[in-house]
Amino acid sequence: MSRVVLFTGKGGVGKTTAAAATAALLAARGRKALVVSTDPAHSLADALGVPLGPEPREVSEGLAAMQVDAQRRFERSWADVRSWLGGLLAQGGLDGLAAEELTVLPGAAEVFALLEVRDQVTRGPWDAVLVDCAPTAETLRLLALPEALSFYVERVWPTHRRVVRSLRPVLGRLAGDPVLPPDSVLDAVGRLHGSLAEVRSLLAAPGVTSVRLVLTPESVVVAEARRTLTALALHGYAVDSVVANRVFPAEAGDSPWGASWRAAQRAALAEIAESVPGLPVRQAVYRSVEPVGLPALLEVGSQLYGSDDPLAEAAEAEPMAVSRDGDEYVLRVPLPFVRRSEVQLVRSGDELVLTVGGQRRRLALPSGLRRCVAVGASTGEGAVRVRFRPDPELWPRGADR
Repeated sequence: MSRVVLFTGKGGVGKTTAAAATAALLAARGRKALVVSTDPAHSLADALGVPLGPEPREVSEGLAAMQVDAQRRFERSWADVRSWLGGLLAQGGLDGLAAEELTVLPGAAEVFALLEVRDQVTRGPWDAVLVDCAPTAETLRLLALPEALSFYVERVWPTHRRVVRSLRPVLGRLAGDPVLPPDSVLDAVGRLHGSLAEVRSLLAAPGVTSVRLVLTPESVVVAEARRTLTALALHGYAVDSVVANRVFPAEAGDSPWGASWRAAQRAALAEIAESVPGLPVRQAVYRSVEPVGLPALLEVGSQLYGSDDPLAEAAEAEPMAVSRDGDEYVLRVPLPFVRRSEVQLVRSGDELVLTVGGQRRRLALPSGLRRCVAVGASTGEGAVRVRFRPDPELWPRGADR
C-alpha cells in the first residue's frame, strides 16, 4: 500500500507548493509519486506548470499529478439514488430543477474525492500519494465526514434495507411500488457504507497516513495551526511534521523593515517548535519569485528535507487510554492545547460524544466503562480526562472491578 501524506493549513500558506515539492523530490530520488489536488481551487496545475485533469498525468519520470473532479465522480456513482429521489420529489409536485437540487447529499462530493484518493492508494503503482488538501476548515470537515456518515448509515441502513425488501412484494402488488427504492438504490447506499469504512481505515492506518501541517511564521497563522492540531487529534489523525514556509532569509534583516519581520518570524518559529515538541519543523525560505515548474519545486523540496527521506516521518495518533484511580476510572483522550471551557461531553448509550471548538466526534467507550457513569472531566497536559464511577445497578457490589 502507498504511503499517504495529507498537506493542509490556512489558505495561502503554500500547501500546494509543499505537496508538489515533496512529490518532485521523491521522484528525483527514484520513487513513484502521485500528487493529488482535492482543493476546488486546483492550483496544482499552476505550480507544476502543466495542465491537469481527473486522471493521473505523467509530469516527469516517476512523478504524476491529477486534480480530482469530485463532482463528476459523485454524479457517476450516485446516479441511481439521485434518479430515484428526483422522481419521488417530482411526484410530490416539485419541478425538475428543484427536485434535482434536493437530491444532492451534503458533503457527498467531498467524500467521493476521498474515494478517488483511496482508489489511487490501493490500486495505483505509487510508492507515495501526496494530497494537496483544501484550506484547514474544509479539510477538517472532509476528514470528519467518513466516520460521521458511516455512523448514520450503519445505524439506519441495515434496518431500512430489511424493511424495504420485505415490504416491496406486498406494496408492489397493491400500488405498483411507487415509492420504495429499487435494488440499485439499496446497493448504491450499501456500497457507500462499505467505502466509507475503507476510507476511514486508510486515513487512520498507523504508519500509512499522516498529516503535514503547512504554515507561515505569523502569530495569527500559528494560532490557527494550534486549533488545527487539536481538531486533528480529536478525529484521530497523526501529524508527522510541520512545514514553515516563506521564512525570511538572513539578508532580509539588513533594513529596519526586514529586521522587524525577521524578529517577528523568529518569535513565531520558537512558538511553533514549543507547540510541537518531538516533531520536525522544516523551513522553506521566502523566494524572490514564485516556485513554479519542476526545477524550482525541486529546490524547495531539497531545502525542506535535505538528505532526509520525505517519507521517513510516519506518525501514529496517540490512542485513548484508561487508568484506575481509587474507586474510579479515568479515560484519557489526547487533545493538545484544549481548554475545559471549549469541551462539551455527552454520554449517548455506549458512546461518548465529544465536541471541541465546533468539531464533534463519537467515541466508542471501552467495555468496562459502559457499565460506569461519567462523574466529571478536566483538561491539562495535552488531554481531556473523563472520570467514571461504576454504576451499582450494572456492576453489583463485590464484583471484580
